[in-house]
Amino acid sequence: MKSFFSLVYLLLVLAFFSHITWAVKGNSLCKQTGMGEIRPHSVTITEFGAVGDGVTLNTKAFQNAIFYLNSFADKGGAKLFVPAGRWLTGSFDLISHLTLWLDKDAIILGSMNSDDWPVVDPLPSYGRGRELPGGRHRSLIYGRNLTDVIITGDNGTFDGQGSVWWNWFRSKTLNYTRPHLVELMNSTGVVISNLTFLNSPFWTIHPVYCSHVIVQDVTILAPLDSPNTDGIDPDSSDDVCIEDCYISTGDDLISIKSGWDEYGISFARPSRNIIIRRLTGHNQNGSGIAIGSEMSGGVSEVYAENIYFFNSSTGIILKTARGRGGYVRNIYISNVTLVGVDTAIFFNSNFSQHPDEFYDPNSLPVIERITFKDVIGDNIKVAGLLKGIEGDSFRHICLLNITLDVTTKSPWNCSNIQGYSSLVSPEICEPLKESIYPKHYSDCYLLPNHLRSSGNQNKGSWLFSS
Repeated sequence: MKSFFSLVYLLLVLAFFSHITWAVKGNSLCKQTGMGEIRPHSVTITEFGAVGDGVTLNTKAFQNAIFYLNSFADKGGAKLFVPAGRWLTGSFDLISHLTLWLDKDAIILGSMNSDDWPVVDPLPSYGRGRELPGGRHRSLIYGRNLTDVIITGDNGTFDGQGSVWWNWFRSKTLNYTRPHLVELMNSTGVVISNLTFLNSPFWTIHPVYCSHVIVQDVTILAPLDSPNTDGIDPDSSDDVCIEDCYISTGDDLISIKSGWDEYGISFARPSRNIIIRRLTGHNQNGSGIAIGSEMSGGVSEVYAENIYFFNSSTGIILKTARGRGGYVRNIYISNVTLVGVDTAIFFNSNFSQHPDEFYDPNSLPVIERITFKDVIGDNIKVAGLLKGIEGDSFRHICLLNITLDVTTKSPWNCSNIQGYSSLVSPEICEPLKESIYPKHYSDCYLLPNHLRSSGNQNKGSWLFSS
């Protein structure tokens, strides 16, 4: 009889929570404030001599157009219109109070000559290029210290033509780290929407040291075997909203970062307040959502919901290592559907790449308060590989209402972690077997907040009375 009432109790708790959606700044953070704004000044790239034949190099035309539009930055801003055509270009800078608008059949093509992608200094939170010591090639679309930048259109396309870069990478003939397709640094008020991004040489969209970033309604594609072609990588950035995106690439669809080892620790700019919702995609060699492995500046307050990944290597992954330092805390991931995924949830603590020999191997990451709720999966090979670091603290890992159809005999492999679970199938590993309810729900990130945000505390209070 006691077990019957325990089951009823858990079902009531689950039913109560299923009607509550987290509300932490979601609506305001993801609201576009500038898309409806009409820029008082507008020019077309052809006015500056650009030719959309896919052969003529138009770098100077883009640079000259933006130089001209900069005179309107304090007069309400300006819009650069790119009409239908194939517009070959090298790297160019954006400016503040600018809308870069691509028409429906407009394609901006990245030059396949590395000289058209200048080499710039490494990021201070990385200390060197991510792939090679020294500098790195600048992204195709680049900007720094900007305010109010909109990159949008009628589903126009950016094509990085990355195959030449992938071949150079594989043959180890690069002198500098490959470029991203879009990178904005130290910028605020960034909107990227209604576009398609193809074949990035390296990571596709990389906001770094940015605040108030919205990425909405974008499609990101690269061959499944293309190296390190991450989709969207918020890096030491805060107040980021990513929603309604489809991503299929050769690596992580989304990877949240914050600097690398001692350089990230010293720079000390975390990634925080990041919302991901209505994300669909797949990959062959990466994950759907990743945190790390470069997370030395800290990652916190990440909220992901309504996620669908299929035919992929890994669903959700946390990547870290000895020497990373930093922290990952207050992560909430819910309403996830996985189909044909090798590993549903993965904590990988063995990412051994380091920028140099000066990292501190005794600098251990703090991993705590990570909640997975409402995850279903079909044709999953492994439910979870949850491996912490011996002597470190991976704690308050919570799994609630997880149902995975697993094809292997050992669905969970856990070590050096601590946490709680309720309503998990197949049966969870020993370190997480202790029930969330009634004693530990407050240890699980956001579950108490559900009660407070519901506006009906009395309704749920009886569920947690002993």
